[in-house]
Amino acid sequence: MFKYTGLWAGLLGLLFIAFPATAEEEETIPGWDGLVALEETGLHAVYVDPAADFSVFRRVAILDPDVAFRSNWLRDQNRSRSRNVRASDVERIKGDVADIFKNVFIERLEAAGYEVVNYAGEDVLVLLPAIVDLDVAAPDVRTSARQRTYTSSAGAATLVLEVFDSITGDLIGRAVDRRAARGVTGFQTVANRVTNRADARREFGVWADKLVEFLDEHYVEAAE
Repeated sequence: MFKYTGLWAGLLGLLFIAFPATAEEEETIPGWDGLVALEETGLHAVYVDPAADFSVFRRVAILDPDVAFRSNWLRDQNRSRSRNVRASDVERIKGDVADIFKNVFIERLEAAGYEVVNYAGEDVLVLLPAIVDLDVAAPDVRTSARQRTYTSSAGAATLVLEVFDSITGDLIGRAVDRRAARGVTGFQTVANRVTNRADARREFGVWADKLVEFLDEHYVEAAE
C-alpha cells in the first residue's frame, strides 16, 4: 500500500486559484513547492514539475479518495427540507462518491491502455485524489413517506488531485478543478440516488479523460 502526506499540500494548492499570479510572474516564478502552472488545460488549475518525465508512466495506482462536504452542508439540508439527513447518510454518500470516483478512473484508464495497479514500479504513477467542498443538492435518504425532489442541479464538487512518482515519492503534479452537474437554469428534473450516481459518473469521467489526455500527450511526444 502507498502512503503519502501531500493531501494538505494539495488543499493549499487552492490558494493559487484564490490568489493567481500575473502572467509575467507565472513565467518566472514556480509555485511554492516547485510546480509550475500549465495553460489551456481545460481545468481551473494544473501544476507540474518541469523536470518530471511523464512519458515513462504506463501504469497507475489510485489511492482511496478523501471526500469532504462543503461547510454547513448537513445543517443546511436539515434546515431546508422536511426529511432528516443523518450522520449515517453522510458517511454512505461519502463512500458512494469515493467508490464511483475510483471506478470511473479505473474504467477510463484501462480503456485507454493504462494498467491500474496497487504497487510501486518505475513506470507507476500514483494518484492521490480528494473530493472537497462537495455539495449534493438532493441527497437520496430513506424516509417513511414517498417523495420526489426536483432540482435544476445535482450538485457540485472540487477535485484536488496530486500525482507522485511511486519510486521516489516525489510530488510531480497537481490539478484543481470544480464542476457542477446539470446546472441548467430554470430546467428542473427529479433527483434521487440513481440520477445522482449517474451525474457523478459523468463529471468524474471528464476528470479521468483529462488525465488520460495528459498522459497520452506526453507518451506520444516521447515516442516521436
